[in-house]
Amino acid sequence: NPNCGKTTLFNALTGSNQYVGNWPGVTVEKKEGEARLGDAAFTVVDLPGIYSLSPYSMEELVARKFIIEERPDAIIDIVDATNLERNLYLTMQLLELERPVVLAVNFMDEVEKKGDVIDCGRLAASLGVPVVPISARDNMNIDLLVEEAHRQMHTGLTVEPDDLYDDFTHAVHHRISEIIHDRAYEKGVPAHWASIKLLEGDAIVEKALNLPPDIRKRLDALVAEYENSSDLGDRETLIADSRYQYIQKVVSASVVRGGVPGELTFSEKIDQVVTHRIFAIPLFLCTMLVMFVVTFGPFGSWLSDGVGAGMDALARWLAPTLAGLGVSPVLISLVCDGIIAGVGGVLTFLPQIALLFFFLSLLEDSGYMSRAAFIMDRALRRFGLSGKAFIPMLMGFGCTVPALMASRALESKRDRYKVMLVTPFMSCNARLTIYILFSEMFFGSYAMLAAYSMYLIGIVVAMLVSVALHLLDRKREVNYLLIELPEYKMPDARTVAIYVWDKVKDYLGKAGSTIFLATLLIWFLLNFGPQGYDPGMSGGFGAVIGRWLVPFFAPIGLGFWQIAVALIAGISAKEVVVSSCAVLFGVVNANSPAGMAQFAQVLSGIGFGPLNAFCLMVFCLLYVPCAATLATIKK
Repeated sequence: NPNCGKTTLFNALTGSNQYVGNWPGVTVEKKEGEARLGDAAFTVVDLPGIYSLSPYSMEELVARKFIIEERPDAIIDIVDATNLERNLYLTMQLLELERPVVLAVNFMDEVEKKGDVIDCGRLAASLGVPVVPISARDNMNIDLLVEEAHRQMHTGLTVEPDDLYDDFTHAVHHRISEIIHDRAYEKGVPAHWASIKLLEGDAIVEKALNLPPDIRKRLDALVAEYENSSDLGDRETLIADSRYQYIQKVVSASVVRGGVPGELTFSEKIDQVVTHRIFAIPLFLCTMLVMFVVTFGPFGSWLSDGVGAGMDALARWLAPTLAGLGVSPVLISLVCDGIIAGVGGVLTFLPQIALLFFFLSLLEDSGYMSRAAFIMDRALRRFGLSGKAFIPMLMGFGCTVPALMASRALESKRDRYKVMLVTPFMSCNARLTIYILFSEMFFGSYAMLAAYSMYLIGIVVAMLVSVALHLLDRKREVNYLLIELPEYKMPDARTVAIYVWDKVKDYLGKAGSTIFLATLLIWFLLNFGPQGYDPGMSGGFGAVIGRWLVPFFAPIGLGFWQIAVALIAGISAKEVVVSSCAVLFGVVNANSPAGMAQFAQVLSGIGFGPLNAFCLMVFCLLYVPCAATLATIKK
C-alpha cells in the first residue's frame, strides 16, 4: 500500500543500483534495482503503491498486469504493522493469484513503541506464507527477507486460497470455476483468480475471457443468487466483507493490543494541532515560508554565490590560457561566452534547487504532505478543485513535468484536466533561477520578498483560472476527498538523499543536454549573421529576430531585443532565459557577485530598471510552459 515504507525498503534492498523510467504506454513510474544474496543477484521491480488489485486506477492495472503477465518469481508484499487490518486486504488479493508471496511486516519498531505484540509465526501459519518482521528504516531483517523471497522462488505458494472466504462465497466461487475453467486455461488467465474476479464483477477479466452467451447466462444466474443471499447489497461488497471476515480472524489470533484503550497515539496528538480548524492553514503557510527563507535567504544565496565564484574563476583562467595556446577567438568565445556563461549560469542555482527538493522530501517522508492535502481540501473546493489537486500543484514548485504526471491520481477526468491547466502557473525550480537573478540585482534587501511574490502571484492566477474553468464547466461533479493520513515518522536519511540526488541528476542532465544545446544555438545566432562572424553580436541573426519582436514586448516594459530573444529561447527550458541573457548581454557568470554587479550595470545603462525586472519575472511566470511540459500535457 502507499505509505507502508515501500520506497525505504526498495532503497535498502537495491542501494544506488536503480533504474527509473515509465511503464510502456503509461506515465506511471517504473523502478528497477539489483539486490544481492551472497553471490546471487536479483532484479527487484518496484510496483506502484496501491490499495487493491481492483481496476480503478492506472497504478492498479500496472501492478496487476505485471504480476499476471510477467509472472515474477516471488512477490514481496509490504504491510504496515501499525495498520494491519487494512493492509492485509491487498495481501488477500495477492494470495488469490496463487503466486509465491512473502509478507514483509514493516514498522515493527513503531508497534513495540505502542506496546502491541504481533506473533509473526502465528500470522504465517494463518496465511500460509512466510512472514518476516522488518524495519526498513533501520535495515532490520532485510537479509532475512531476501532469503525468504529466494526460498519462495523455489518453494512456491503454500496457501489454499479457498480458505479466504466464508462457506457460501466458497461454494459459489467453485461453481463459477467449474463453468469457466477450460475457458480461462485457453486464455492463459489463472482460473481460481478469474472465478473470484467474475464473481466480484471485474470488467477486464470478463473482456479477457470473452465468454460465450450460454456460459455468460449461467454466470449471471450464479451472481444473482449470490447477491440475493444477503442484505449487504452488491457482489463487490459481499466479496470485500468475506475477505475482511477472514482478516479479522487472522488479526485477532496474531495481534495483542497494548497501551490504554482510547488513548491518543503520537500521530493523533500532533494532528490535534496540525489539522486544527483554525491553526492548520497558518501553520502550513509558516512551514512553506520557512522552506523558502532557508532556500532563498542568506544560506541558499551563500551556497549559490560559492558555485558562481567558482564558475567565474574558471572563465577568467580559461580565456587567457586558451589564447596563450593559440586557440581561435571564435572557439574561445564559444567556450567562455557560450558554454561557461550559459550552462555555468544555470549550475549556480543547483544548491538552492537541491535545498528545495530536500525540504519537499522531508515533508513527504514524514507524513505531513497528506495532511497538507487534507487541510487544503476545503479551500481548494471553493475554486472547483479537490484537495488531492494540492499534491500535484505543490509538486509543481519543484518541476511541472512530474507534477502533471501526479495528476493521474485524481479519479475524475475533468479534475485531471483542470489540474493540468493550472499547475503550470506554479513556479517551478527552472523559473526560480530567473527570480533569484533579477530580484537580487534590482531589489537588494527585498530580493526574497520579490521572489516570494512570484509564487503568490502564480497561486492567485491558478485559482482565478480554476474558478473560470469551474464556472464554464456545465457538468459539475462532486468528488469528495478520501486520503490516508499515515503515521508520522522520522524521515529516512537514505530515502531523502536518493530522492534529492535523483532530482539533482535530472537537473544536471538537463543542463548537459537541453540547456547546453540551447546555449550553443543562442551563441551561434548572436555571433553569426548575414555578414558572417560578428563578435559584437549586434549584426547576428539573434539581433535581427530580436529587433523584429521588440514592438510586441515593448508595451510590457520588455522592449529590448536581447530580452525578446532570451524569452523565445526560454520555451525550450525556462533556465535558458538566464543563460541566454548572460550570453546576449556579454556577461560572464552573471550569478557571481561580480558578474551580477556587471549585469545590473549593463541593464541599467539601457534603461532596464526594477519595474522592468518585475515585469520580466511575471512574464516568465505566466507565458508558455517549457517544451517538456507541453509534451507531458499532450501525452
